[in-house]
Amino acid sequence: MNENTKTEIENEIQSNNIVLYMKGTPVFPQCGFSAATVGVLNHLGVKFSSVNVLENDDVRQGIKDYANWPTIPQLYVKGEFVGGCDIVREMYESGELSDLLKTKGIEVSK
Repeated sequence: MNENTKTEIENEIQSNNIVLYMKGTPVFPQCGFSAATVGVLNHLGVKFSSVNVLENDDVRQGIKDYANWPTIPQLYVKGEFVGGCDIVREMYESGELSDLLKTKGIEVSK
């Protein structure tokens, strides 16, 4: 990964409480896994930033290298990598995701 891409990713993750690297946008997800992750975040009522990896191949590969995680979407909370769709869904179903968000000082409405 080139230095510019790494800096761009780090800046995005550090300057937002919740960042979702996804295919498409929250309004128009381009894959089922991204749509499912957006659905979880929306159901919890949290505000989040998103990055459409389909707009930039360097970011698309760079985020995989950054987290050493092979798939997209990827969720970051307060600078910490949480996981992909399956992990986010499991954490949501167990209540662990709400607990994590609350301990990080993020208000959850549901």
